[in-house]
Amino acid sequence: MIDLLELIGRNKKLFFSDLNNVDKHLSRIILNSKFLVLGGAGTIGAATTKEIFKRNPRKLHVVDISENNMVELVRDIRSSFGYINGDFQTFALDIGSVEYDAFWEADGNYDFVLNLSALKHVRSEKDPYTLMRMIQVNIFNTDKTLQQSINKGVKKYFCVSTDKAANPVNIMGASKRIMEMFLMRRSKEIEISTARFANVAFSDGSLLHGFNQRIQKQQPIVAPHDIKRYFVIPQESGELCLMSSVFGENRDIYFPKLSEELHLITFSEIAENYLKQLGYKPYICSSEEEARKFFENEKKIGQSTNKDKVWPCLFTKSDTTGEKDFEEFYTNDEVLDMNKFENLGVIKNELQLDEKKLNYFEDEINKMLQNRKWNKTEIVSLFNKMISNFGHKETGKYLDGKM
Repeated sequence: MIDLLELIGRNKKLFFSDLNNVDKHLSRIILNSKFLVLGGAGTIGAATTKEIFKRNPRKLHVVDISENNMVELVRDIRSSFGYINGDFQTFALDIGSVEYDAFWEADGNYDFVLNLSALKHVRSEKDPYTLMRMIQVNIFNTDKTLQQSINKGVKKYFCVSTDKAANPVNIMGASKRIMEMFLMRRSKEIEISTARFANVAFSDGSLLHGFNQRIQKQQPIVAPHDIKRYFVIPQESGELCLMSSVFGENRDIYFPKLSEELHLITFSEIAENYLKQLGYKPYICSSEEEARKFFENEKKIGQSTNKDKVWPCLFTKSDTTGEKDFEEFYTNDEVLDMNKFENLGVIKNELQLDEKKLNYFEDEINKMLQNRKWNKTEIVSLFNKMISNFGHKETGKYLDGKM
């Protein structure tokens, strides 16, 4: 059994004391409330859904575009927690679709709407079409579901952001920063909160999740050795989202405090920790070709010859587009409340709004969509107009071009 905390260099959960202090109050609120979780079958969405479910909500509906992930979510919940008296249902729907709109109109009776859907990978910067989908999912689907929540009288709307929204250097982070601007506009009509947090260890599609896949497929592990990141485990990501959605005041952004409990670690260090837990030592390769050839002989003879219990690893320097040199959860001009919780910080936002800028962004994107033609340069230029300090880091190299 893999110990996630040990992998990321910790020995205890980050938000245990904060949750313990409020759990009775939190449980009472959830017991009497109706929840809709959008994007509820991804790693963060599933973790948040489970945190709500185990506190016996009055109503919990989950929407996700992935039918397979939804099936696993239900199996996971039934196997871990069983059943609740409240209304628990899942719906395999695309938030941007007409079917979702019909679903919303048929019900829409919720106290809390939590939006965990997102295109989250920096690698999605590689082509203009995926970039446009990122804009649609991260910004316009959020704004659409916000307006729907306002129309139906939803009490609170939560949407997950990212640490990469603070002084963004990639388009994914910038899209979430613009999303925060759209959230601010709607905060005049509905109470909103959000969260920025660290990398979620072994989340779907992440590099660490790829370690599992490589082991199962008997393939080499590849990781950068020069990038340090903060990590939380999936359960902590759900706890952070739930705390912000229930206790966050209007326009609050929650984030994990940087302390001795949350420290930086490289991907290569995690790879070494991971292999150690499986009983292997890293065998350092100097090239992709050497790493790929490691298992060729074993595959030819149909049995394992790896008696030394080593695993091929290629640890390289990061050179891909949009990779931030360091992580930060807030900027110098944001007002912080560091006293409310032990391990959670809160960014306190006053209403700051530039309607003309938001309308301009919508108009420009709509023009591109109507013309069925756009390129990455146009999108980056538009983002630069929206975010004055957007330092887009373009190297011309993308993860599709690496092992």
